[in-house]
Amino acid sequence: MADELVHYEVSAGVARVTLDSPHNRNALSTQLRGELRDHLAAAIADDDVRVIVLDHTGPVFCAGMDLKEAGGASSSAQGVNEFPAILEQIWTSPKPVVAKLAGPARAGGVGIVAAADIAVAAETATFAFTEVRIGVVPAIISVTVLPRLLPRAAHELFLTGELFDAERAVRIGLINSAVPADRLDAEVDRYTGMLSLGGPTALAATKEMLRRQRPDEMSADFAEMLSLSAGFFASAEGQEGITAFAQKRKPNWVP
Repeated sequence: MADELVHYEVSAGVARVTLDSPHNRNALSTQLRGELRDHLAAAIADDDVRVIVLDHTGPVFCAGMDLKEAGGASSSAQGVNEFPAILEQIWTSPKPVVAKLAGPARAGGVGIVAAADIAVAAETATFAFTEVRIGVVPAIISVTVLPRLLPRAAHELFLTGELFDAERAVRIGLINSAVPADRLDAEVDRYTGMLSLGGPTALAATKEMLRRQRPDEMSADFAEMLSLSAGFFASAEGQEGITAFAQKRKPNWVP
């Protein structure tokens, strides 16, 4: 049996869900997605859990979809098909979700950050919507990211794929706080401590009130964006971009 790639523990009302696949930068492989989904469901169902923290091992929070799995796959076999359910779990969780980033997030990893209610990062963390650079579209993550980002920043960063730092991520609304690395744990504890003071039913109702999209609307948006995203992953352009990425070369559309 493969070693577990996502760990789960509960202490003092806080469920910690930890991505532990550093060999591929915590990419969203089939195994990792399944374990992440199951652990999130366990935390949501546990009456003793008041707050959920998304954590990680290794230097990278999450590199996005596992492109080794995506290479050569048909649209129906793309791992991207399962990703909306995970984002919706986080977004609609009745319990507050805090994302803790000690390092970079890319593509789908940024979608997870945006889905969380609170996101805290080390000042050294970086972010990028790299999809267009490999010939695919940041469609699915747009459902959680666009409600967070300033519109002008969204246009710039989605279209260019440019790297940006944690300070800018705060300014454009993607994360709540950027702190020195040695203060990251304390900052997460500060937020989980404040969240634990709220009544569980009141927190769930407040989260529902704050959501700009009802769950059924989000599901419809995800379905539409899934079709767009999966089609590009399986397209000639997408497969060329994925292959070029794996071979560490420029794709054939770059002058």
